This record gives sequence, C-alpha cells and structure tokens, in this order.
Amino acid sequence: MLGSVLAYLRAMSYRNESPVPESSAFALIVDSPNLARLVKSALHITLAVLALATISMAAELPEAPSSVVRTGGAVIEVTGSAQEPIIVANPETKLVDKTFVSLAVISTGSTFADSYTTLFARQNWLAGKKGVCNVEVQSAYLYGTHPTVGRTYVVASVKSAGSVFMAYYLRKHHSKFWSFPLIANSVMSLQGVGQNMATCN
Repeated sequence: MLGSVLAYLRAMSYRNESPVPESSAFALIVDSPNLARLVKSALHITLAVLALATISMAAELPEAPSSVVRTGGAVIEVTGSAQEPIIVANPETKLVDKTFVSLAVISTGSTFADSYTTLFARQNWLAGKKGVCNVEVQSAYLYGTHPTVGRTYVVASVKSAGSVFMAYYLRKHHSKFWSFPLIANSVMSLQGVGQNMATCN
C-alpha cells in the first residue's frame, strides 16, 4: 500500500515538474530519496497517534482490596449515630468517542482538500495561464511558491496528525477546550479550499 502511494506521488511529481529547473534548496530535498523517508515518517506518526488513541481506551481498573467483602472472617457490627456521606462517582467518559472521531475526520478531510486545491496554482503556472492564480501566496512558507505534490501532502499529513494529537492530549487532561485544535484546523483548511476554488480554478 505504501509503495503504491509513493509511486503515485513520484509519478505526480514527475508529471508536474517545472520545465524550468528550480534552484531552491527545498526542490533538491523534495526530488531526493529523502521525500520517501519524509512521507514514511509522516505516515508512521499518523498511525502511531491513531494506535495510541485506540489503545488508551483501557478496561476499568480492578477494585480496591478494601472494597472486597470477606466471607470467612468474623463479622463485627458497629452501631453509630453518624452516617457517612455517599459519594457517587461520575462514570469517566471515553477519550475517543463518536464526537472525537467525527471532528478528526472532518479536520483531516478538510486539510487534504486544502492541499489538493493548493496544487491548482502549480497547474496554472505549468499551463502558462494568466488572470488566475499561478503562484501560492497565502501559505508560501508551507507549500512553496509553486507547490509540488509531495510537499503539499506531507504538509497535510503533519497538520492533520498534529491537530488530532493536540485534541487527544487536551481531552486526556480533562480540558474543556479539547476540540479547539480540530475545529481551528477545519476552519482554516475550509477557508483555504474556498479561496483556492474561487481564485485558482
């Protein structure tokens, strides 16, 4: 599966290569075998985060020895006028539930949609189109002036995995703002999709 994804990325990068040789240092890194290692690392990080999120849903802790009733010992009845308060513990919510998974899917999907539509600028540049965007302006520091396929999807993978990890970390530490990283990533990505569709398509 990973081999076919890497082959697809290489084919797309070769097809979208500029007729003018790029002199930037990043272009040399992207065209080198380091790209395969970067993509593998991003996929491994994403899979590790998802695996840790799944594993963290552990079974309940065993009961304390003091709560176990012993049947073989002598029973001593103590009467007293004071009653101890009854403490009812709230059942702990799952860290990864339907809400978490739904927000993670929306965040990841919108991030990859943003990266896909960002490639419109490169396609317009290669086709020599005028009057539409043919360079990346808003996030050139992330994607480069003329984004390549490999770089856009590595950026999408890192952004998605980072937002999922931050949301999981905040939820694990009982923060009521745990959904903020996923929602913020979704909003920014969907804004990028809208802008790319409006100006570059």
